[in-house]
This record gives sequence, C-alpha cells and structure tokens, in this order.
Amino acid sequence: MSDALKALNNLRTLRAHARDVEIAVLDEMLEKFAVVVAERREEAEANNAAQREKEEKLALYKEMLLNDGIDISELTKLNQSETKPKAKRAPRPAKYKFTDENGQEKFWTGQGRTPSPIKSVLDAGGSMDEFLI
Repeated sequence: MSDALKALNNLRTLRAHARDVEIAVLDEMLEKFAVVVAERREEAEANNAAQREKEEKLALYKEMLLNDGIDISELTKLNQSETKPKAKRAPRPAKYKFTDENGQEKFWTGQGRTPSPIKSVLDAGGSMDEFLI
C-alpha cells in the first residue's frame, strides 16, 4: 500500500490533515470518494456475476456430458494425446581439442563460451586451426 493510501486509511492522520482544509473541500473529497467506492462495488459485483455465470455454464456442460455418457476424464485424455513430447536433438560433435590447466585433454564443440586455454592462445595471436581435431 502506498504512503498516500496509508494516510487515507489512518483516522488520526486524516483528522490532522482535515484541520487545515475547509469544510467545502472536505465535502467535495467525500463525494469523490463515494463515486470511487460505488464504481469499485459495481466492478466487484460484475466480476462476481461473470464468475457465477461461468460456473453455471460449467455445471450445465458437465451435466450434458454425463447425460450423453461422456466422462470428463475422457475429454482430458483427448487433449493430452494431442501434445507430442519434444524430440531431443543429438549432441554436437566436438570440433576442437585442448589441454586445460590441470593437464587434462578436453574437447569443445565451438558453441558457447570459449574455454580459457583456447582464449589465452587466441589472445596471444594464435589461431583456432591449432585446436582442430
């Protein structure tokens, strides 16, 4: 909640601010608050009515399905069978071979971040051709 709303929600703060404001201005603010509250109530009632209508339709459809001898789980199975699992792609073959700081021989496909041993050779003026398999 913002500081302005916290101040509006605190009776002591409202009284302190209201001392410096004329009654006519306070009446005008009260009318505006009443309009905002009425709008919010209408919006909440409309949302509740839409939710109730949706629930009634769902209950009606469920009843229609049961009358036709169709189980809801059958419908969900239909939806699940349509989705196919993603095929995994084969890993790329290594293109480069290098020796790391520990003396172990490693391989790199050429994708992603350049390994630091290769990067240091490249920075020193070397070529990627030196590491080709």
